[in-house]
Amino acid sequence: MALQPLADRIVAKPVEAESKTASGILLPDQAKEKTQIAEVLAVGKDVKEVKVGDKIVHTEYGPNRFKQGTDELLIVKEEDVLAVVKG
Repeated sequence: MALQPLADRIVAKPVEAESKTASGILLPDQAKEKTQIAEVLAVGKDVKEVKVGDKIVHTEYGPNRFKQGTDELLIVKEEDVLAVVKG
């Protein structure tokens, strides 16, 4: 099922949080924080500054989370996007 977001909405998939610290300590799933970085999968026709494939930083409370198959996806308003991750 393909999703086409409406207006200024963005469909994105959260990027997995790191499973170990910089010093190499493995983190259990319960200790991982919800990431606020997601990869853009589709954009609505009114979205101006974000394109498919970008990695974005979004507000913590802005997105609507839902499951499509085994994937957790987000629908985010463009105004809830704080930044585009470069590089």
